[in-house]
Amino acid sequence: MTNGLPVLPLGEFLKQRKEFFIIDDFSGYKRARVQSHGQGIILRDEVSGTEIKTKKQQAARTGEFLVAEIDAKVGGFGIVPPELDGAVVSSHYFLFQIDEMKCSKEWLNWFVRYNSLEEQTKAQGSTNYAAIRPNDVLNFEIPLPPLTEQRRIVEDIESLAARVNEAQRLREEADVEVDFLVKSYLSKIFDYEHSDKLPQGWAWKSFNETLMPGGMRTGPFGTALNKSEIFSEGVPVFGIPNVGVNEFRKGFTDFVTPEKAKSLAGYELNEGDIAVARSGTVGRSCVVPKGLNPKPIMSSNLIRIRINEKVFLPELMCRILNGSKLVENHIDKECRGSTRIFFTQKILGKFQIPTPPLDEQRRIVAYLDGLQGKVNALRELQSKTQEELDALLPSVLDKAFRGEL
Repeated sequence: MTNGLPVLPLGEFLKQRKEFFIIDDFSGYKRARVQSHGQGIILRDEVSGTEIKTKKQQAARTGEFLVAEIDAKVGGFGIVPPELDGAVVSSHYFLFQIDEMKCSKEWLNWFVRYNSLEEQTKAQGSTNYAAIRPNDVLNFEIPLPPLTEQRRIVEDIESLAARVNEAQRLREEADVEVDFLVKSYLSKIFDYEHSDKLPQGWAWKSFNETLMPGGMRTGPFGTALNKSEIFSEGVPVFGIPNVGVNEFRKGFTDFVTPEKAKSLAGYELNEGDIAVARSGTVGRSCVVPKGLNPKPIMSSNLIRIRINEKVFLPELMCRILNGSKLVENHIDKECRGSTRIFFTQKILGKFQIPTPPLDEQRRIVAYLDGLQGKVNALRELQSKTQEELDALLPSVLDKAFRGEL
């Protein structure tokens, strides 16, 4: 018993179903994959029969309990969802029918997500996957209150889970909305690509004209910085992981010795410099913040831009690089036909940018900062809600399976 709840083996309500069929080469099939740590069953892929080498397979059914023989020790089990009804799995998976007059599949699903089965699987004490057999699964135990009580508790759990999901959805929507608003605003102001008629006081400038002398440089290549010269402490190397969209991401993983940093002094990043990703999310940029001491060295995957602030504000240039349709079109045009896209100094140098007076630039930056400030406040509020709910859900599950709800 667990605080009044009877604890019974899964064999009380599970029955293994072993039915195999032969794959037809001329038919199409969904294949299922079990996620680790009880996070459920998802679609692996959709393939033709000719792509499935082992022709003897099983077809999963909605609501069945699926266990991965090999991955059971890392929580590889879950309930088959309706969209994967008929999905094929190999003989290395066990399928069990659930007697829902004794245990609701929702109760079993939350027990799996609570990681209780994973703990019992690990307790088998063997690293050999073959140690997990159907009989082992049937002997695992679960707290099993009456069916009406299972449903009541599951309803409480799912209500809380819905609040967790809603908090996450709202935060994601806020991120998408601000991205859309910023891009729309920037495109409205700077989309003069097909017109020579700029607002009064504005001027067309090449990207190079907005820079300090020698203001654009690509990170060290080849033997200038070898992997053998990277350590876990010392002077930080500013890399692509540190470059968010208009946001410096904290946390350095690579470092060089002070002596090496001195030899690479020309690759230092100062506060106010713009770090631009050359690959990955090409053009993603952030302004180097104040307070980085010692000054970091940029990696080979970055371009450093040092703006002449008497011509252009770094904060606005960074916004344009991240969110302007003008820049996206320029990248598409210059990189057309390339199988692998890289940002280069040459591509940036060709960029023509409509340049407003500095006072107008400051007004634009102030507006965007105000918009970002409102979104950040919303993010912070939603983040606190998310953290509270994330902490609450395991507590509720713990109480549920100890019979305290």
